[in-house]
Amino acid sequence: MNGPSVVQRLLDKTPLIAPSMLKCDFANLHREVALLERAEAPLLHFDVMDGHFVPNLSYGAMLIRSLRSLTDIPFEAHLMISEPDRYLPDFLDAGCDLVTFHIEAVPDPLPLLRRIRKAGAAAGLALNPGTPVEAIEPVLAECDLVLVMSVQPGFGGQAFLPAALDKLRHLKRLIGPETLLSVDGGIGPDTISSTADAGACHFVVGSAIFDTADYREAIERLQLAAASAAVSARSPTE
Repeated sequence: MNGPSVVQRLLDKTPLIAPSMLKCDFANLHREVALLERAEAPLLHFDVMDGHFVPNLSYGAMLIRSLRSLTDIPFEAHLMISEPDRYLPDFLDAGCDLVTFHIEAVPDPLPLLRRIRKAGAAAGLALNPGTPVEAIEPVLAECDLVLVMSVQPGFGGQAFLPAALDKLRHLKRLIGPETLLSVDGGIGPDTISSTADAGACHFVVGSAIFDTADYREAIERLQLAAASAAVSARSPTE
């Protein structure tokens, strides 16, 4: 599946609830993927951390590759690493359909965005809480996905930072309908409506899925809340 086609397929399914595999049970990865497939998760989000760009280590392309044969669900690699251009081939070879990297790691992101798209994957660009939208404005036309971090990257389970809402609203005015607007960090039943109202259509969710007994029910509740908020946001003011 090439980049444009996977993005269109995902846009047709919005709001997207993307389980963050950072919070899954690593002792039972095969079972977790099977449960998420039965729950009809639209894509799986893999947080890749190098212990340098962020103060933590997670997993790499080898683990992602080991899961690729288990499911047809699209894979998204979120590269929280210092040299994403160096390791890009590993994640493409592992079967990632979307590859997102950070503007803070690559001050001139245009060549890497184009390289990802040329390889047939969708290209995403992320920005940290302290980075203004203006830092990525010049390359938005080359992005299939824009990811707003609503926590400091590197650790799961953090509280949502409300300042992300202004960024989402700003970006929603700048991007076209063919671009996924994503939010990552502290997303759950208490925060998903406000982020959907601000314009997000792609929600990276960890604890609010993996800490529940029924993944399908958790995903459906989050989808319903996001969809309701998005409809309200589009409704004309009386």
